[in-house]
Amino acid sequence: MANFYPKKINERFLQPQNVGKAEKNNAVGTGATFVCGSFVRFYLEIDVATKEICDAKFKSNGCGFAIAAADVLAEKIVGQKLTNLHGLDELKLEIEIERELGEFSAQRKHCLEICIDALYQALANFRAFQIEEFAGEKALICTCFGVSEEHIERVIAENNLQSVEEVGEICNAGTGCGSCQMLIAELLEVKFQ
Repeated sequence: MANFYPKKINERFLQPQNVGKAEKNNAVGTGATFVCGSFVRFYLEIDVATKEICDAKFKSNGCGFAIAAADVLAEKIVGQKLTNLHGLDELKLEIEIERELGEFSAQRKHCLEICIDALYQALANFRAFQIEEFAGEKALICTCFGVSEEHIERVIAENNLQSVEEVGEICNAGTGCGSCQMLIAELLEVKFQ
C-alpha cells in the first residue's frame, strides 16, 4: 500500500490508538469544518472529584490529517487535570500536535482546528454537566470544579485566606477557565469589610 500522507500522519492514520467512545464519557464535543465537510467528536471521561481526564477517544469522518491530529491530542490530554489545561491556548496545542506529526500546510490547518474546537466543546460540555449536577443551597461559583459559594466562604474563613490564588490552592476554585476569579475576589473583599 502506497503512503498517501506524510510518514508520521500515515502511521497514525493507519493505526490510531484512541478511536471510539470513552467507556464512561461525561463530556462530548464536536468540531466541524465547511472546508471539506469533516468533523471530529471527542468523548472524554473526566473524574468528577479529581477533575482528571481519565480517558479520551474520538470519532471522525475526516482525512488522515484530522485523524492523526485527533489521535495525538487525545493521547496528550489523558492523565491531565483540568487545572493543568487552564487557559488552553489554541496555538500551543497546534504546536504540540505539529511537534509530533510535522508541520501542517495552510491547506490542512483546518484539520488541526476542528480537533482543538472539539476538545474545547467537550470541556464546555463538562462544565454544563457540573452545573446541572449541582444541587447546593447557594450559588455555584466555579463551574469547572463544582465549587459552591458556601464552600469558598468556608475555605476563606477557616484558612484566613487573602488571595484568589490561595483559594485555588486549597479548593481548585478559579484554577480552571478562570472566569470565576472575579467572584472569588468579591467573596474575599466581603471578608475584609
